[in-house]
Amino acid sequence: MCLRQVQIQGVDMFGRRVGFLKFKADMLEKETGTKLPGIVFARGPAVAVLIFLESGGETYVVLTEQARVPVGKSILELPAGMLDDERGDIVGTAVREVEEEIGITLNADAMVNLTALLDPATGQKVFPSPGGCDEELSLFLYRSPVKEEVIRALHGKEMGLRDHGELIKVRVIPYDKLWHVTADMKALSAIALYEMAKRDGLLPERNSHLST
Repeated sequence: MCLRQVQIQGVDMFGRRVGFLKFKADMLEKETGTKLPGIVFARGPAVAVLIFLESGGETYVVLTEQARVPVGKSILELPAGMLDDERGDIVGTAVREVEEEIGITLNADAMVNLTALLDPATGQKVFPSPGGCDEELSLFLYRSPVKEEVIRALHGKEMGLRDHGELIKVRVIPYDKLWHVTADMKALSAIALYEMAKRDGLLPERNSHLST
């Protein structure tokens, strides 16, 4: 592609740094000179975590439930957030987002990067809406055995950073029901990556423990 110019249309600041950026790029395909669609919503990299809690012979997954203005309803989602670490520490960001949204502490060394299992030609990221947004997602897996009282304590717990407008309820559901009850692309993508990686024997055997 050949970039000729960029027209900035809108900027949302997160403190001193740029949060969201809306722009129009005058872009051509090099070989043919054909003009390409160039309206872009830029928000940068993000992370999400598929958390398995194993208890009583059942595997549960931990989700957030919160109202989402763009779609006009509440959505069951994986805990997730934008990469705001200046060092580009995606694992650290994922652990921090889970602490803020779920209230549990994960062992960073036990995080499994599911998107890193993709072919390097993909960039080893997931692009939710590449036709209009630059967002790239790193999806992680975390597995931990827990006692049943941990499941009960988490389900319905109210979390989130109120000064950031986060009003979150934690939901814990059986993993085998997840694909059927969520419209969250992050969750559905993580399910697909997990199931294919498990089928091909690419996942580490060990689980880890979490702190609540």
